[in-house]
Amino acid sequence: MNISLAEWTEQLDTERRHLIKADQDIEEGWQRIRDQEDRIRQLSAGSHEAAQAERLAEALKQTLTEWLRHRVLIEQRIAYLRQQVGPE
Repeated sequence: MNISLAEWTEQLDTERRHLIKADQDIEEGWQRIRDQEDRIRQLSAGSHEAAQAERLAEALKQTLTEWLRHRVLIEQRIAYLRQQVGPE
């Protein structure tokens, strides 16, 4: 299958949009973790049970780890597509 330069360029543009979205999602993920950690501190300071809040924080961190891995894959795909498109 022969892919045209226009198709390679379209794929590159799509991946760049995915990277922007990934960066936004990652930043929001970090903010969610910070917010959750604040809640945990508030619960603990008030002598409340924080186990569920801690489990949620851990799940958020695991999700963020996967998002960061996905971002790396997007970057790798962009690098590959840049090779296919050539100098811009």
